[in-house]
Amino acid sequence: MIKVLITDDHPVVRQGIRQILSEHSDIGPIDEAGEGKELLDKVMNNDYDIVLLDITMPGKGGLELLKDLKVLRPKIAVLILSVNPEAQYAIRALKSGASGYLPKSTLPEELIKAIRKVAAGKKYITASLAEILATDCDQTDDKPIYQSLSDREFDVLCQLASGKSIKAIGENLSLSSKTISTYRERILEKLSLKSTAEIIRFAIQEGLVD
Repeated sequence: MIKVLITDDHPVVRQGIRQILSEHSDIGPIDEAGEGKELLDKVMNNDYDIVLLDITMPGKGGLELLKDLKVLRPKIAVLILSVNPEAQYAIRALKSGASGYLPKSTLPEELIKAIRKVAAGKKYITASLAEILATDCDQTDDKPIYQSLSDREFDVLCQLASGKSIKAIGENLSLSSKTISTYRERILEKLSLKSTAEIIRFAIQEGLVD
């Protein structure tokens, strides 16, 4: 049996995934966590084969939680489920120890296939992600400048580029508007940009937003 912990801050999403997984006799028991602290507490006190992790979580983001998970339980498989385009977070997630990255628009049968594969100790890579990884490998001597950003800065960059306000990003990440503004200033400095409009233009040019 494949023991799964579903981690998402939206109860309706957790319920939907649970329903999909419960239809397969080789998957279970199934547990849930609604935020980062609950996730880490459950992983410390229970044994799971797989954590399904949303990349955009309040407080500590998914990338930070992923790193914490790999410290606590190095052998646990983490499969990222996200509404964000693969180009935004997939490479960072895989380099941080994720076993795979799937968009939330993934068909149920592909999710089950991915769960079974990562439970067997393998990586699950979609065709579109394989192409992104191949491009990344071709650019080893000329990395995109946005890779100089920290995971949190990159998260804020993507949210700014998607049109979210400083206040809305702060609410999403459980951080103050002042802290988000500080991250924005660091992003502008590192990328040699001057405004949020330029951040949006930059993200579009780099394929970080749909």
